[in-house]
Amino acid sequence: MVSATAGTTVAPDAREGVGGYVLRTATAQDLGGARAVMLDTVYGDLGSGYVPHWHADVIDPESAYLRPARCTLLVVLHGDEIVATGAVRDRGPQAPPNPQWIADRFPSGSTAQLCRIYVRPEHRRRGLARRLVRELGAFAARAGGYTSLYLHTDPAVPGAESFWRSLAQEVCDERALPGGGQGIVHFELPMPEARQAGTPVGR
Repeated sequence: MVSATAGTTVAPDAREGVGGYVLRTATAQDLGGARAVMLDTVYGDLGSGYVPHWHADVIDPESAYLRPARCTLLVVLHGDEIVATGAVRDRGPQAPPNPQWIADRFPSGSTAQLCRIYVRPEHRRRGLARRLVRELGAFAARAGGYTSLYLHTDPAVPGAESFWRSLAQEVCDERALPGGGQGIVHFELPMPEARQAGTPVGR
């Protein structure tokens, strides 16, 4: 396990939860620890390893999430270690490899795509992923211009499909398509009202 950058400080408006977990918006100093969580998940849980076409945002999360105004990267800290991540990108699913009608339903610009919601195995089942989803949805509502909250998941990852089915509405299960598609499941979550989105997590 790789720890977050030594000397990481907690922003004064970060949100602390049960068990001493602190959720906040990532800073440049957090990127090494966030990248470690993402890469360990890509290699361990997803089993795909690093694929440049899919994981450019993992290698350069600053360009993907910290610089664009309508994107964000959240991290959860336990002590000085980053143990979970979650992000919003302003790019919808592309076709190919996704079905064209999925790309048409969730166009870039008006779609907030939830991604990289990863929790280290020893910190799971503590509600961290749900907290991340809630805060990411609130961010998308406050950002303005988003009309859809979209994500996809790989049901081969233990617990992933049941988790998302407890929160979101299935749009397409590619396993039911001719040939099985990519084997992933597409979901849509309700977009929170901006007035209900709460106080921003500090950048």
